[in-house]
Amino acid sequence: MVAPSLKLQDLIEEIRGAKTQAQEREVIQKECAHIRASFRDGDPVHRHRQLAKLLYVHMLGYPAHFGQMECLKLIASSRFTDKRVGYLGAMLLLDERHDAHLLITNSIKNDLSQGIQPVQGLALCTLSTMGSAEMCRDLAPEVEKLLLQPSPYVRKKAILTAVHMIRKVPELSSVFLPPCVHLLHERHHGILLGTITLITELCERSPAALKHFRKVVPQLVQILRTLVTTGYSTEHSISGVSDPFLQVEGHSSKTMTNISPLSSTQVATNTDTSRNAGNAVLFETVLTIMDIHSAAGLRVLAVNILGRFLLNSDRNIRYVALTSLLRLVQSDHSAVQRHRPTVVDCLQETDASLSRRALELSLALVNSSNVRAMMQELQAFLESCPPDLRADCASGILLAAERFAPTKRWHIDTILHVLTTAGTHVRDDAVANLTQLIGGAQELHAYSVRRLYNALAEDISQQPLVQVAAWCIGEYGDLLLEGNCEEIEPLQVDEEEVLALLEKVLQSHMSLPATRGYALTALMKLSTRLQGDNNRIRQVVSIYRSCLDVELQQRAVEYDTLFRKYDHMRAAILEKMPLVERDGPQADEEAKQSKEAAQLSEAAPAPTESQASQLLDLLDLLDRASGDAQHPPPLDPSPGGALVYLLDLPCAPPPPAPIPDLKVFEREGVQLNLSFIRPPENPALLLITITATNSSEGDVTNFICQAAVPKSLQLQLQAPSGNTVPARGGLPITQLFRILNPNKAPLRLKLRLTYNHFHQSVQEIFEVNNLPVESWQ
Repeated sequence: MVAPSLKLQDLIEEIRGAKTQAQEREVIQKECAHIRASFRDGDPVHRHRQLAKLLYVHMLGYPAHFGQMECLKLIASSRFTDKRVGYLGAMLLLDERHDAHLLITNSIKNDLSQGIQPVQGLALCTLSTMGSAEMCRDLAPEVEKLLLQPSPYVRKKAILTAVHMIRKVPELSSVFLPPCVHLLHERHHGILLGTITLITELCERSPAALKHFRKVVPQLVQILRTLVTTGYSTEHSISGVSDPFLQVEGHSSKTMTNISPLSSTQVATNTDTSRNAGNAVLFETVLTIMDIHSAAGLRVLAVNILGRFLLNSDRNIRYVALTSLLRLVQSDHSAVQRHRPTVVDCLQETDASLSRRALELSLALVNSSNVRAMMQELQAFLESCPPDLRADCASGILLAAERFAPTKRWHIDTILHVLTTAGTHVRDDAVANLTQLIGGAQELHAYSVRRLYNALAEDISQQPLVQVAAWCIGEYGDLLLEGNCEEIEPLQVDEEEVLALLEKVLQSHMSLPATRGYALTALMKLSTRLQGDNNRIRQVVSIYRSCLDVELQQRAVEYDTLFRKYDHMRAAILEKMPLVERDGPQADEEAKQSKEAAQLSEAAPAPTESQASQLLDLLDLLDRASGDAQHPPPLDPSPGGALVYLLDLPCAPPPPAPIPDLKVFEREGVQLNLSFIRPPENPALLLITITATNSSEGDVTNFICQAAVPKSLQLQLQAPSGNTVPARGGLPITQLFRILNPNKAPLRLKLRLTYNHFHQSVQEIFEVNNLPVESWQ
């Protein structure tokens, strides 16, 4: 005997009582069979009950597509119980991808024309949930009529339906523009809230609407002032705050760009901050001040509100405050600086998201005046921070120290502390930067090598620290053995201890192959710095001639050959590295001197004719600027002429002309520029630097740039410098593309940009065909 069909309540109890997934599927399959049979029999009395059970099955994730046509039958029914379930089923089972949704257009139109408010509400809710563009165009006149209905219930739902229609079909803005001015005179807060939402949508999608609604800004300000200053009614009170939803919506409206400072100040001072509803209103006040061009005093007020949020016991409010201050720090740096102690205290939050936001904001607050104090706080945080934050904290400290270091010694000490504390979490270029810094600070060579030797003797597990220490000991090992350094305590160390420490690094199982290479090279350099016998170093080098690591083996073989065959050249080959200057005053002075020398050479008098005939080939090294110069006849192959041929060196090719930059994209303040470099040593290689800038009022987040080239070319994408472009000309994003074009084929580039801007996702795909000819020929 076939089991009878279950009621909805019994079906829910039986499904919840199933102990296994198989039992649940069995119950649902049996009941779905009964539902299908009932639909085939065309039972009009219990159709809505069967569909209600099917909707519950659908919410559990099981297929329910066979109930779509039953939704249409129930919507067309004259019974309210049928319409209610039918409209609910349409909202759940139908969408724009199915043509069946168009079949309910006439039913919705008829229900909207009737005067039954519950039925009109059902039709409006369904239309605002799953209405397609075609349905919106067909039903816009009916919704427009309902905007002026006497019932607040129907008008509120009609307003929200109009918002959905404008989002689907922006050209319908002209239909809903006139009623909005009349709706602002309503006293019902629900209608006011929906009207302001509708005005916001109209202004965002139509410049004409924005111009039209500038006239009603004083009215909106008056509504907000009334909410703040007058007493609130029990009907509109939420935690003692008068309708915070309407206050929030009023502040977020795009039409209030000319809002008076008095209103913002009143909201900020009269709102109760002991309730979450009041904090929501204050936060929207801050967002309004940030979004519009407010006076400096209002922006300071916004920062102070966020500063009070940092002292709140609610973690969500503190997180919102840190995120907002991070957005404000670029434009109001001095105002945010006043809350620096509170921000630093947030580093000790147990919540990972809070401490990460506090770290980002603390790094953004570092400047030349507070760099010493902030670095102490950040270094203390680095020692105790969670492992997932250690890499970001270490990188941030290194970048801030490189930018704001007061002295070279302080810079070296800071990097050494980071390497000692979190060496395995630092960036890959930390070793190269520190060695370059130490090499350029000649007066700190003795201090650096002693500090690094002590750090290496205490811990050889931090690989970046070991690499820097090995490099420094190899370069300045003679200064280490002298033992006199005024900056630190006297250090007495002999040659055997230094060699033993480097051998310990070579033999340690924690040492990476690159670290062993640093240590082996340090030993080899010490063979020219130390005064003792080099047999111990030669033995260590010979051991690694059979190392399994190819790089280390090759290095050991070359060093051993240097000992055996070219020992007389070893001291010259292994001498100290020259000083490296990075964009310093010395480099500027050298450039100035070279420029003056070039000017003097241009102003020098031309040699006489006899001198020119004798030194013609030597002077031919320079590229003649004049086209009137006469080339000499071929020289006779005499002994004297042979000497002249030896002096006739090949002409150095002129430097390539710079390739002009190219702007390839611009939209709503977001701009993308390309700059090109072709290295002279590899003309087939093209380096393209993509720079993304943002001059708009909103941040660009989740920025991703992808590229493609023809198959005859090779493309390599480097990691971008970030994924956020701050508003108002903040720090741009740069990304490097390496394109190999050995055949000098015409260059075409296809780009895809993906980012979020003004709370909208943007994706652009376009092809760049106007690249400069110099970039590929």
